[in-house]
Amino acid sequence: MANPRPITVQPEEPHFQQRNAIKSGVRGGLAGGTAGLFIAAVQNSLAKRNVGSWAVFTKHGNTIATYAVMGTTFKFTTDAAANLREKDDTLNTTIGAFFAGATLGLRAGRIPRILGFGALFSVVFTAFEYTGGSLRGGQNRANDLDEYERKEFMRLNRRRPMEETVAELGEGRGIRPPGYEERRRERLKEKFGVEINPVKATAD
Repeated sequence: MANPRPITVQPEEPHFQQRNAIKSGVRGGLAGGTAGLFIAAVQNSLAKRNVGSWAVFTKHGNTIATYAVMGTTFKFTTDAAANLREKDDTLNTTIGAFFAGATLGLRAGRIPRILGFGALFSVVFTAFEYTGGSLRGGQNRANDLDEYERKEFMRLNRRRPMEETVAELGEGRGIRPPGYEERRRERLKEKFGVEINPVKATAD
């Protein structure tokens, strides 16, 4: 018989740690600039005329700058939003991706394109972050922990507390938490008017 008053388990909220948004912005700018340099090199190699290797910077320098600014904007805005909200969730990525996409739309100089690129980047990056943030599937949180935290994580991940099991499944059907027999006798007495005394192992 299931417990009519199941035990509710309150989940613990993880402690938020402040991030260095400026440092993240610099790293994002370096990563974006590297990606922009690669794209500019590809554009330069596909040119119909022989323009030389320095054309990567002289002719396609705006591509490098755009990607560098996008990377800086994305990382800085994402961490700044996380610090202001004191939460580490997908919404931070949504905000950062919108501003990064809007930065790309600034090259067109039109409001519809700015908002369109921002919305497009938000949808793509939010979906990517929500599904695990990796092309190889969800990341294993235990890989980022030290030995003690890893063992503690493995213990909590594989061993569920009795209170949580009782809260989800209820008592009975082989689940007998402390005090189960007393509560069972009370329920039988209230429903059928029968009082069941426990059997003693030793005779008086």
